[in-house]
Amino acid sequence: MLKRLGGTVDPKGAATAIKDAEFPVPFASELEFNSPVHGTWNIVHTGMQVPDAHQIYVCADNCMRGVVLTAAEMNEAERFSFVILKEEHLLNGNLEDITIEGVADVIERLEQKPKAVFLFTVCLHHFLGSDLERIYDELGKRFPEICFVRCFMDPIMRKSGLTPDQKLRLSMYDPLKKGTVTEEGQRRISILGSDFALDETSDLKRLLRCNDYQIKESPVCESWEDYLSLSDCRMMLNCYPSGKAGTEWAAERLGRPFMYMPSCFDYDEIIGQLEALSESMELLGVLDYEGEKESCEAALHEALLEVGDWPIAIDGTFHPRPMGLARLLISHGFYVERIYLDAISPEEENDFKWLQQHAPELMLLATVQVKMRVLPRKTEREMLALGQKAAWFTGSRHFVNMVQGAGLYGFDGIRRLAHLMVEAAREEKETPDLVIRKGWGCESCI
Repeated sequence: MLKRLGGTVDPKGAATAIKDAEFPVPFASELEFNSPVHGTWNIVHTGMQVPDAHQIYVCADNCMRGVVLTAAEMNEAERFSFVILKEEHLLNGNLEDITIEGVADVIERLEQKPKAVFLFTVCLHHFLGSDLERIYDELGKRFPEICFVRCFMDPIMRKSGLTPDQKLRLSMYDPLKKGTVTEEGQRRISILGSDFALDETSDLKRLLRCNDYQIKESPVCESWEDYLSLSDCRMMLNCYPSGKAGTEWAAERLGRPFMYMPSCFDYDEIIGQLEALSESMELLGVLDYEGEKESCEAALHEALLEVGDWPIAIDGTFHPRPMGLARLLISHGFYVERIYLDAISPEEENDFKWLQQHAPELMLLATVQVKMRVLPRKTEREMLALGQKAAWFTGSRHFVNMVQGAGLYGFDGIRRLAHLMVEAAREEKETPDLVIRKGWGCESCI
């Protein structure tokens, strides 16, 4: 192991004031550091959302460790299998045969055959130009009663095109079948693409339910048949950026209208989304927008009285809109000192520019830049952290423990956030114990 011999480390390249930051990538892509913060979901967690499905990974054993542990740690090992690839399989040029026979052997050994198999091919299949069509065609012939879903664990591709996470959120809706929307489906909206169901009190659910619409969400489907019924709907919505491509593609393939309504913190954007949905579906206006804004202002004011001038650190894995969150808090008198992220979403360009003008000394800090391994992880004054990585990098025991925006949406999401900040300010958490647990919100045996 490399050890630092002494002296201090210059944070340049891993930290910058926002006034000097480049949009959308403030830090160069170099040697990376992986912190022991594992609350965000990975492809194993996401795939486990599909009921009655079994995941099979075909990979070398050195790459298998992480996904195997993820399945075990979330108490879902019985729904996970793997086929180990060895060097001779590559040299002999029979990777397709090894994949087919290995997967078939796994399925034959299962006590109960799954309704679907999420088959993950990997980087080696790309390197060797494997015939994936042959693999899936042959498996489909051998097991016609099983739906094989084409999935990828190919981190070599993660910085070009869709990420493995986005690819999975696209593939997992392949089983949804075309068909005429039923009479019941005409009063149903499907929300896809997120790992978390929206809060029951979210603006979107209140609006739809007041107009007598049912809501189906992929994370809470209880059976394979329930999952397939996601396609029987009047419209498909997506509120989480990583799931946008998959939901939009599914809606286009199935012939359903699609609308992207990302969770955000700007009053006008929230109203614009809800009004666009209302106009598209001819919904009756049941939300008092002025009243909603006033209640948000009251909740933020109450939080400010509790938090005061406590310095705040925001984590990019806490919510897809960290810039918008910082803008909301700063414009309401909170002292946001730093944001931990590695890139800035194009959706946040306006918020980025606003922060450059109104909070030029706000610090942006990387999370994967290698210097973050040795830079100090304590602050002179304990911070109120929004997100697990912000808590770990600052050594804070006062943090809002949430990832990926969870169920926050709209005005209700802003109010809930304010309440969570008050709770975090009042209560200490065991940060080192909490942040190592994989997949916040999943069952964990750690």
